[in-house]
Amino acid sequence: MKSVTTKKLLIHLFKYVFLTAFCLIILYPVLYAVLGSFKSNYEVTLGGTLWPKEWMFSNYMEAWHQFDFFRYAMNSLFLSFVTTVSSLAVCSMCGFCLSRKRFRGKALLEKTILATMFVSIGTVTLRPIYLMMVRVGMHNSLWPVVFVILSANMGTYVFLISKFVDTIPRELDEAAYIDGAGTFRVYWQVVLPLVKPILGVVGLFSFRSAWNDYINANIFTMTQPQLRPLTVGVVSLRYGVMSAAQWNIMLAGAAMSILPMLVIYAFTNKTFIAGLSAGAVKG
Repeated sequence: MKSVTTKKLLIHLFKYVFLTAFCLIILYPVLYAVLGSFKSNYEVTLGGTLWPKEWMFSNYMEAWHQFDFFRYAMNSLFLSFVTTVSSLAVCSMCGFCLSRKRFRGKALLEKTILATMFVSIGTVTLRPIYLMMVRVGMHNSLWPVVFVILSANMGTYVFLISKFVDTIPRELDEAAYIDGAGTFRVYWQVVLPLVKPILGVVGLFSFRSAWNDYINANIFTMTQPQLRPLTVGVVSLRYGVMSAAQWNIMLAGAAMSILPMLVIYAFTNKTFIAGLSAGAVKG
């Protein structure tokens, strides 16, 4: 009995040590960026200590005013908002159709969508996508970035929503049809309110993907600096007016770009956890 108790204590101790180490590994880059944003450029370049010797709050003011940080933030908000709304609208309708409708080729379509979750072509498609957007005259805007992010994650979002819709009793649909409701009304008024937990998860993932995207946004805004989102604009903060590397200003910009995601997660934490747990139980 004593050996069993000792074994359980060792297991719990290992879990706490492992989780603590894991959290420290994840939080260290964030702490480095936040604390480094209060240092002088010389102290950041010199390194050696994590805690600032002299707190320089002026780094944030310089990053905000000197490099048009507000415009970058508005571009990121536009990109993330449009991508999130588009993902929720398109993926929820696709998930509803795959779950509720029967049509020829449905099984093949489901397998194709499932396959896209495990196949990532990545940067190979950047050139053909850019050339395609040039031909349609959309290469000097943020809309191609919206389309790329939406298509890259659509398979996962559609799969999650369709499997969540499968858990809703079809009797609710039939009752609505008997009352004279059409397909869209069933989707909008019956199914959609019942899948809010998974919609919250999809919305948060979509917003995060759009907010943190760098490669696509960098490619499509190379000739249009005024369209740069925060991820691209923060990198440009590295160089000042004298073309000298200003790591402290860039870290201040990075710290400000992290703040919106932390605020959104703080307000949507319960919805996010509820969506994940509900999907785990119902799936």
